[in-house]
Amino acid sequence: MSDEQSAVPQHPESAVAAVAQSLANDTLADGEWHRLHPATPLLRGGIILIVVLGYVIANMRERLIAMFVGNDEYSEYGGDPLDWIYRENLVGWALVALAVLLVVLILGFYFSWRMHTFRVTHEAVEVRSGILFRRHRRAALDRIQGINITRAFIPRLVGAAKLQISVAGQGASVELAYLGSARTDGLRRDVLRLASGAKGEVAAPAATQQSAEGFVTDRVNEFLAPELDPDLAEPESVVRIPPMRIVGSVVISDTTVFLILLIIGLVFASIYGTPWVLFSVVPAIIGFFTYYWSRITKSFRYSIAATQHGIRVGFGLLSTSNETIPPGRLHGIEVRQPLLWRPFGWWEIRINTAVQDTPGSNQNQAQQRATLMPVGTIDDVERVLALVLPGISPEESSDLVQRGLLGSGPDDDYITAPRASWIFNPLTWRRVGYALLGDVLITRQGFAHRRLVIVPLARIQSVKITQGPWQRRRGLASGQAHTVAGPVTASVGQLSRDSALGFFSNVNEAATNAANSDTTQRWAAVPE
Repeated sequence: MSDEQSAVPQHPESAVAAVAQSLANDTLADGEWHRLHPATPLLRGGIILIVVLGYVIANMRERLIAMFVGNDEYSEYGGDPLDWIYRENLVGWALVALAVLLVVLILGFYFSWRMHTFRVTHEAVEVRSGILFRRHRRAALDRIQGINITRAFIPRLVGAAKLQISVAGQGASVELAYLGSARTDGLRRDVLRLASGAKGEVAAPAATQQSAEGFVTDRVNEFLAPELDPDLAEPESVVRIPPMRIVGSVVISDTTVFLILLIIGLVFASIYGTPWVLFSVVPAIIGFFTYYWSRITKSFRYSIAATQHGIRVGFGLLSTSNETIPPGRLHGIEVRQPLLWRPFGWWEIRINTAVQDTPGSNQNQAQQRATLMPVGTIDDVERVLALVLPGISPEESSDLVQRGLLGSGPDDDYITAPRASWIFNPLTWRRVGYALLGDVLITRQGFAHRRLVIVPLARIQSVKITQGPWQRRRGLASGQAHTVAGPVTASVGQLSRDSALGFFSNVNEAATNAANSDTTQRWAAVPE
């Protein structure tokens, strides 16, 4: 048999194994150090640096040259730097100086890119960066709270995306900015597979997956589709938000009320003796409309669907974001309805995760991460809760939403506040209550702003009850279940003394049992 004949696999199983091995070798999660997208230095500030440098040179070139040659000698040539360079026969030196500046910038960008590397092992994601001062960050896979892919407008033009791995703790997240768009999807899938504890799976190819139609067609397709890899999520979102509802929910808000009151106050101030304050209306309106535009565009093309490794939430118009939240990473879920939304039947869903932002970080990103659904109907709420609470049947989820969001007074399942508590909450005491359903704790409250809070029992950190002097006189107490810090708070106020004691003992026992049987840390691991 010739060498050429012996190279052909004799069994289909051998061919499959060879293909699987080649795919496994073509992944960024192979434990080796890799570099980011070659355009990373420009995307992370190089473009801005060049623009600022050009602005400074264009507007201050006369002063810069006069600083070195003297005002008298420079003024002889009418203040024109190009004329001065030409007449003094300094064209060559000027070109050399410009070339040196460009070389310094290019070398700085190059070494910044070359020294910024990352690797993914079976235990952690590690990033090394810095030229003079080296930094090494490590994110353990078992502490991953979510993986977000952001495709901003400018990076999308060159086929780049930012991958952010959110880890429990303050400022512990790891950011890979930027990677090739197609490779970013593959890396996210591989990191989630490793974090899940799954065995025996073959990583999907992570090589650059550009279509045969060319670079331009790939960029157009990327702009039209928020998710490049259709295998990462179901093709259909369980919720569709009409654009006009998004616009209406942003405009009909407390922010608009504040803007109207601000304009009225400025108008009255201008009428009664200080007309100059009227000029501040224009920048205020510009600022508010910038806020509105940002909120609206970031909520367009919203989608939420189940994937193999958790819930995927996507949104964005010009800049898109797609975050995958693994199972067991939601520490609190809040369904709320502002008073202004009540005539329209709109609701918002917010969440708590273990990711804590560093002081001074972008508040818009924190607010965005805490929003699971920006606006939706009560049917949308039911579908989302059924998606994020797989331990509860759809019938229980529907009943949970109806009674928790709209119900009041005594209930078969909800432990409610007694009539004696009306003096503390004259409008809301009939809405106050809590229930234990399956593996979650539910609290409801609010009259003007309705709130329903759902906390997975396995995520509860501690339980407490409090009783002030006035509560003691009326035989009342309040209870609270603590989770990680965030906008969602699970508390129930003004229960009877016996109900508060029952809250403490029942929730504490249920939370302990749920934590002992929790398997979401490695959600796809096979029990031994």
